[in-house]
Amino acid sequence: MRRDTQHVLLVLLGGALLRIAADDTYLRYVKPSHRWLLVAAGAVIVALAVVALVRDLRGDAPADDHDHGAAERHVPWLLLAPVLVIALVAPPALGADSVARAGARNAVVQDGDVFAPLPAEPELTVAEFVQRAAWDRSGSLDGREVTLTGFTVRRGAAVELARLTIACCAADARPNRVRLVGDLGDPPPDTWLRVRGTVQTGSATAATGYVPAMTVAAVEVVAAPPDPYEY
Repeated sequence: MRRDTQHVLLVLLGGALLRIAADDTYLRYVKPSHRWLLVAAGAVIVALAVVALVRDLRGDAPADDHDHGAAERHVPWLLLAPVLVIALVAPPALGADSVARAGARNAVVQDGDVFAPLPAEPELTVAEFVQRAAWDRSGSLDGREVTLTGFTVRRGAAVELARLTIACCAADARPNRVRLVGDLGDPPPDTWLRVRGTVQTGSATAATGYVPAMTVAAVEVVAAPPDPYEY
């Protein structure tokens, strides 16, 4: 591959990183605090490619006396793959399919059994609801109506509300799910809902895969949020 072609590929790769960091697209892949890392990485890649291209045009490029094999010459074209994926496909955030493939258990970690008191009208993350239902020995959820927002996952006739929690990026996502009990209609998978209801006490146990059940009092279909993950 020609050196100037390699430089152009680097410019495209860096430009793709800058493109997804320019709006909320990057939130499909990484947590919000990583935006400036993407900006910095994209800017450095573009700057290095431009400097190298200018140097080559001035005739200052180092001589390359090595005989590169065909495979090695084609490797730089792999840099074009993420550019094409971002430009043509724009993969969506992980959703119901990812949750279904993760199995029937919540990957809940016990951080303790003492939780702060709930506010007067609690709106919790799905992860916090699962944590409290599984480990809160004070029973802070018992008899309390709380509001959750998430997307639907279908397991046969059962409907679950789910969100994915990430520590760094979508590659380390782990699901948290709540089984919904009540009149929900027939929402298809990946429908975003805002649900108000109460936990069924004792439903989040090892036997149920630490998946609590919620008796639904009200449900509303909502638009998918710009940031689909929890942290």
